[in-house]
Amino acid sequence: MIEHLLTRIEMNMNTFSKGQKRIANYIEEHYDTAAFMTAAKLGKTVGVSESTVVRFANELGYEGYPKLQKAMQEMIRDKLTSVQRIDVTTTRIGNNHVLDAIMNQDIDKIRRTLEETSREDFEKAVKSIVKAKRIYIFGVRSTASLAQFLGYYFGLIFDNVRVITDTSKTHTYEQLFRIEKDDVMIGISFPRYSTMAVEAMSLARDRGANSIAITDSMVSPLVSAADEVLLARSDMASVVDSLVAPLSLINALIVATVLEKKDEVTDTFKELELIWNHQGVYDKK
Repeated sequence: MIEHLLTRIEMNMNTFSKGQKRIANYIEEHYDTAAFMTAAKLGKTVGVSESTVVRFANELGYEGYPKLQKAMQEMIRDKLTSVQRIDVTTTRIGNNHVLDAIMNQDIDKIRRTLEETSREDFEKAVKSIVKAKRIYIFGVRSTASLAQFLGYYFGLIFDNVRVITDTSKTHTYEQLFRIEKDDVMIGISFPRYSTMAVEAMSLARDRGANSIAITDSMVSPLVSAADEVLLARSDMASVVDSLVAPLSLINALIVATVLEKKDEVTDTFKELELIWNHQGVYDKK
């Protein structure tokens, strides 16, 4: 039996009715929302009857809608293993060219990120960062690159930035043990969620620091410890972690911070340009 919900959907897509395809597409795109809808609510959302939703669950091999709902909730909590990601990605791409399929999926993730990220939380996050005594940025494994990118630019803007990309619990706590009320913690984690990211965010919250979560869903374990949540769509069903939308969100965060401190940052970059020119950092040919 095919175990994973997304694989079941893709394998049966050609046999679905128009209404069932609408349900399938909605679950693929909004699994984190659909997982907590009743059959009636899901049907209303996609424009089909409750009975169509129930038949859809049966068509996938589930004994009623509650079993399908449980499968969606488990998908959020557990995500996919690396092997399952390969199987699902192969099915999703099908006969399409890989370049077209992946880049179109990434375009869609940026669009959905733009629709779903809270402007209010974004603005609060920027103000918290600007006035912070110290800025801690936590990201491990695939999100370490995001933490380092954000840390690089924040390191040019501020003199109080600490980037943590180590999965060692001891090393992480050694770097965080001074975190306090006037500090900011930016925790970055996407499926499959890092246990250390959750612990780092919890420590920051317990110490009274302002906590900013950059993650993919309101059911992410980072959310419970966050003062502001910045949602960026990833792709739990891709062979690799899609970080295009998170990186775009981080770009916006950097730009907004620069604009908030425009005069000060302008002076800083004037000095940096002199240093870079003197040291021949950039090729002028």
